[in-house]
Amino acid sequence: MNIVDNLNEEQRLPVLQSEGAVLVTAGAGSGKTRLLTHRIAYLIKEKGVAPYNILAITFTNKAAREMKERVERMVDCGSQIWVSTFHSLCVTILRRFIDKFDGFNKNFTIYSDIEKNRVLKDIYKELNIDDEATKKSIEYHIANIKNTNAHPQDYCRNVTGYVDGDDVLSVYEKYMETLKNNNALDFDDLLVFTYNLLNKFADVREYYQDKFHYIHVDEFQDTNTIQYDIVKILAGKWGNILVVGDEDQCIYGWRGANIQNIIDFRQDFPDAKVFKLQQNYRSTKKILDIANKVIDNNSQRLKKTLWTENEEGTDVRYFVGSSDMDEADFVTRTIKNLVENEGYKYSDFAVLMRLTSPSRTIEQYMLSYNIPYKMLGGFRFFERAEIKNVIGYLRAIVNPRDSDSILRIINYPKRGIGDTSIEQIKQYAKGTSVLNVILNYNEYNFSPALSKKLLGFVELYLDLREKSETMPITEFTEYVIKTAKIEESFDTSNDEDYNKLQNIREFVNSVKEFEESNAGATLQEYLESITLVSDIDSVGEEDDYCLISTIHAVKGLEFPCVFVVAMEEGLFPITRGGERPSDIEEERRLAYVAITRAERRLFLTRSRQRFMYKEIKYQEPSRFLREMGFEEQRERRRITDFHEDFSDISPVRKTDTTKSIQSLLNDRINEQKKDFSGYTMGTQVLHPKFGVGTIVDDSSLSANRMVTIDFGGIGQKTLSLDYAPLQILKRKEG
Repeated sequence: MNIVDNLNEEQRLPVLQSEGAVLVTAGAGSGKTRLLTHRIAYLIKEKGVAPYNILAITFTNKAAREMKERVERMVDCGSQIWVSTFHSLCVTILRRFIDKFDGFNKNFTIYSDIEKNRVLKDIYKELNIDDEATKKSIEYHIANIKNTNAHPQDYCRNVTGYVDGDDVLSVYEKYMETLKNNNALDFDDLLVFTYNLLNKFADVREYYQDKFHYIHVDEFQDTNTIQYDIVKILAGKWGNILVVGDEDQCIYGWRGANIQNIIDFRQDFPDAKVFKLQQNYRSTKKILDIANKVIDNNSQRLKKTLWTENEEGTDVRYFVGSSDMDEADFVTRTIKNLVENEGYKYSDFAVLMRLTSPSRTIEQYMLSYNIPYKMLGGFRFFERAEIKNVIGYLRAIVNPRDSDSILRIINYPKRGIGDTSIEQIKQYAKGTSVLNVILNYNEYNFSPALSKKLLGFVELYLDLREKSETMPITEFTEYVIKTAKIEESFDTSNDEDYNKLQNIREFVNSVKEFEESNAGATLQEYLESITLVSDIDSVGEEDDYCLISTIHAVKGLEFPCVFVVAMEEGLFPITRGGERPSDIEEERRLAYVAITRAERRLFLTRSRQRFMYKEIKYQEPSRFLREMGFEEQRERRRITDFHEDFSDISPVRKTDTTKSIQSLLNDRINEQKKDFSGYTMGTQVLHPKFGVGTIVDDSSLSANRMVTIDFGGIGQKTLSLDYAPLQILKRKEG
């Protein structure tokens, strides 16, 4: 059987177009990964291309891993192709050639946002920049200089708005000088330095152009200017480049993604062939109908309409809650019902939102219903303080010029080297490295007490450097933890310390797993692997849980059931006043991405009023809901329209082992308020959102179980005891 025989006609055409430039605009769920893997296999098996002459670039480690595994199943030598993220590709190039730049060597450290922010904090202090808005603006412009591949001086001359261009340039120059002194690069630098290597050094450029005869770029709509510039250089000799993208899913404009790259591609490669993938394999017809309706309102796109041979599917559900608690209750009850009555798993569900702010209420109700969940984008394992401290030791050994790591570990565990001493060391280190000052402490005016403490650190550091040259990385990591007495610094009778100690032991396990999976791996390679990891890489690899996430974080994923919540003006789309039409178009693309994550069921929700910024705000429906055709649908006005809301989800099966949703709600009400008689005038109660209040009117208690509560600064609220999650704190005396 030929490689292309099991592709549809839309997919087959770009696969067979093996020579020259090819642009594939691929709708959501249209099988673009299938296209890419089959094209690579076709080049190897049918065209005789050597696998090591093929490059495939994507945006996540997870996608790269899956693509490589698929190709390996199709052709025997698939393991020899280079499948990589942009950043991993750049790191590999830089490890080989970065010493062409003065002041850098192959042992450079990659700074995450945590290290980057620490460096900037010191620079702001030095330049007396205190205003937080100014700092954020400066950080935006520094990233934009790099992502747009701009000349810093030229860029800063044209800075307008809140911040002064001279301030941006001053911080930028000091920041880059600090990175150079530390032999460090941030994530944006990985791209900038790689571009400069390829652009300035003919031997580097020719080496990689000769290596990569065929280049493939996935998620092309997410490329920023400098990423596209790198791709153009790599394709400069052979011109065989295929890019797959969907302008309707370009949602990363805030970090430099440039939708114009798709337009420019046809200008940069005038003979490029253009193909469209419009058949969707993921979603039902009714879900795609909603997706097409909303995205058709965008003008910055290549016209295409998703279609599918899948079933019609259930109706897309639209729910309007009277409050954000109403909305959260609907979401969690629906999930509970579908799991208990329809055979779904919790991992089949994703609750998506434009911003993270609505997540607190959703999480609260998840806990209330005992629904396991994970918040994507939460505090990641490798960013926990105790783990960063151990990583600091390893980084300091690999890259002695990494002053940030040296400063992190110099007083960890505590050696009596306090903040004042550290500031003194940093002052002496201007123009040299922190480690150089510490190793030569006798040449500086340190007190005898501090010199003695520094001597202890020097002896430890030199011992670790020596052992690192002979020990395997797992054994060395264990040696660091033992010799630095890290475990001894925790009080295991304390729950928090005990958990931190278990995290450190789990970190050792991660080193061991890496070493076992990568024979001959170096410590530098391990540190690189954990620096480049992202949250999305671990999705689907853990236990059964619902996912709560921003839409940005789940692009590329799919779920049987999706809730898109808080669909209200100001929240989705975000409206700040004075926004450009292009801003709304990107917000609309976010809605399109959220909708097309759903395979079988889609729920769109909003609330009429929401607790925000310490007050109740009345909310208007998102304009996207009107574009989808929901503005004329009758809104559900009370959460007690319970049976109607679930009439098309499933019949309630009343068995000994499965509770109906109504009984779950009743259980919850009964647990909270078995006796309403206590909710009388003068009773003090606690509401999870409004805080502590006092009942000031109970005249409707007997009739409809409503009470009015004075919450002090928030004001008075009339609440239903059936649904308000109140807890009595202090009953009225007498």
